[in-house]
Amino acid sequence: MTLVGTAMLIPTAVALYYKETKAVLSLLVCAVPMIIIGLLVIKLTPKEDNTVLRMRDGFFIVAAAWIAMSALGGLPFVISGSIPNFFDAFFETASGFTTTGSTILTDIEAMDKGMLFWRSFTHWLGGMGVLVLTIALLPMLGIGGQKIMRAETTGPTMDKISFTTNESARNLYLIYTGMTVIEIVLLMFGGIGFFDAATHAFGTLGTGGLSTHSASVGYFNSVYVDMIITLFMLLAGVNFNLYYFLLSGKPRNMFKDPELRTYLCIVGGCTLFIAGMLYFKNFYSTIGESLRYSVFQTTSIITTTGYGTADFDLWPVTCKVILFVLMLVGGCASSTGGGVKVIRVILTAKLIKRAADRRLHRKALTPIKVGGKTVSEHTLFGVTVFMALFAVTIIGGTLLVSLDGFGLTTSLSSVVACLCNIGPGFELVGPTMNYALFSAPVKILLSLLMIAGRLELYTIILMFTPVFWDENR
Repeated sequence: MTLVGTAMLIPTAVALYYKETKAVLSLLVCAVPMIIIGLLVIKLTPKEDNTVLRMRDGFFIVAAAWIAMSALGGLPFVISGSIPNFFDAFFETASGFTTTGSTILTDIEAMDKGMLFWRSFTHWLGGMGVLVLTIALLPMLGIGGQKIMRAETTGPTMDKISFTTNESARNLYLIYTGMTVIEIVLLMFGGIGFFDAATHAFGTLGTGGLSTHSASVGYFNSVYVDMIITLFMLLAGVNFNLYYFLLSGKPRNMFKDPELRTYLCIVGGCTLFIAGMLYFKNFYSTIGESLRYSVFQTTSIITTTGYGTADFDLWPVTCKVILFVLMLVGGCASSTGGGVKVIRVILTAKLIKRAADRRLHRKALTPIKVGGKTVSEHTLFGVTVFMALFAVTIIGGTLLVSLDGFGLTTSLSSVVACLCNIGPGFELVGPTMNYALFSAPVKILLSLLMIAGRLELYTIILMFTPVFWDENR
């Protein structure tokens, strides 16, 4: 509550600058009580040195905090009248904090700039995980942050980039903030004002995609802007641990990473293929124009950012199938992107190959290696279970969303877009459409899918298992 309330003071300053009285009052009415109540709770919480934070406590704190953040963060929208319905506001804010980028708004430009700034700022806060930042505050309560990190960090394994959790969080945010500032400056060189540059940088580095314009990045109609945002979307989809190695003078450690190489190969290959399809199908008149839209949309989808410069729902079916697959793949582990992560795709492919090899050589012992290191069977089992759980969640979610009566493509793509934290889907939830058509229960379901996808499924799903609530565990 303290962090969300304090964060609201920044868009409050923006609203003051633009003299938006209603936005200022709405944000302050929410921010001040949140800060006061949050600080009181911190002060009144007993600080015991022997407090043991169990793993299930870490998972519960993460899940409860993300749901609470989405509910609290949506209150200014309701109070200001920008989004009068609480369920819509919860959906919009969950979309922001989880860096999904799905929206229920039909007229984005009509919203006050202060509220638009808060909407985009939730992307930046959620990008690296608000709870990574709170690790520095948890010692004040007498508990450590390692178990919080376990529940929060994306990917099958967690690679600490420093000796302590606090140092890790600080280093990650220094890198994250530095990249954000650089992108804002570069976008302003392209003729964009500070407001648009900042809000789109928040969405880019957070791989969120909520734009301040209904036409998304296509509003600027600038090759320069497209390329800058494409570059930083690509960078945001990379494992942030690798940047630490790069800044530490160990660039070879970064470029030797097999996940990074696979990620770049996927982006490059899909970009060229889609560009070729668009050119030969006469969607664009030149190969350069085809490449411009192809590389932007390919990068936007695989990093799960969701920005758009073209209505890809009108592209050839083959291109849409490729984009749909990229939605599932997502970015690298420990990036701000969603999806199943490239490393899991690599391990799944190797598992399939090993299973095929064992059909021919039943007694062969073939360990799976990535980057020259053997992957433990425990990790491989975890990847297999995660992929199965991911598929079951998509099937179950699609079945429930279909109760609203929309088509298969709309229902399926909306679930995948929310679970993988992408934003736009296909047909009625395509890049030029929105999620306002769904009923309130479905919006809540999609919001929970966003949070579940952002927290790697288990953190939310565990809440619904009886064994999780067993006090002896």
